Amino acid sequence: MVEAYLRRLGLGLELPFPPPTAGLLRELHLRHLRAVPFENLSVHLGEEIALEEKRLVEKVVVARRGGFCYELNGAFGALLTALGFEVALLAARVYGEEGRLGIPYDHLALLVGTADGGHRLADVGFGAHSHHPLRWGHDGEQADPGGTFRIAEAGPDPAGAEAGAGGAVPARDVDVVRDGARVYRLEVRPLVLGDFAAGAWWHSTSPQSHFTRSLICSRLTQDGGRITLSGRRLKTTSADGESREHELEADDEVLGVYRERFGIELERVPTVRAHG
Repeated sequence: MVEAYLRRLGLGLELPFPPPTAGLLRELHLRHLRAVPFENLSVHLGEEIALEEKRLVEKVVVARRGGFCYELNGAFGALLTALGFEVALLAARVYGEEGRLGIPYDHLALLVGTADGGHRLADVGFGAHSHHPLRWGHDGEQADPGGTFRIAEAGPDPAGAEAGAGGAVPARDVDVVRDGARVYRLEVRPLVLGDFAAGAWWHSTSPQSHFTRSLICSRLTQDGGRITLSGRRLKTTSADGESREHELEADDEVLGVYRERFGIELERVPTVRAHG
């Protein structure tokens, strides 16, 4: 399955695979963002979201679908582990309106150790985010095509919660900051996929979750821009920030965009599921 996953990313690596270096991680990360869309279609198509490595990889590789954070970073973490990287799953709470933090296990990101030393924060499941992995343990600004990022020590939790337990990494929570705005707060305690089941269930069922209230399918383009289909609204953004958008009318047109721009074959146009 590793070779098939790499082909999905446009890579034809042959055995033995190259060493798990920071350079290889950087290439895999960028290729993943370009090839595998961030999407929540399963939520509205009534498809089960199962947090099992084998099923997540099959969804990305065999079904040629995308997913949201638990699925994309879960599958990517499995690939990195198979390639010899040291991978830890970290939980995050996403900052919302007025700086409020989201639910526990709101987001899943990856802390990745490489053969040439050091760790990187990898995240292919947040939609618009850094194009490249971020250096871990570096509290200065990090320039990236997706913005200027910083991994900073977090202040007091607005809810008064304490940081996680100790281990190989410090227990202090950190905030990921993009262009001066706090994006999410990471609890730096390694977890397993099953720990995120409640978060995935909430995001796929709760009327309060933005994933149940709207449709999204988005990926990075080859030139560093982004293409996004929100319901029937298609938006393309160039690397310099110039954007164009228009509404798609016919079902065939919508299905064609899913197929031709995202590589997703659907039998019907998904619609937002009503909540009682």
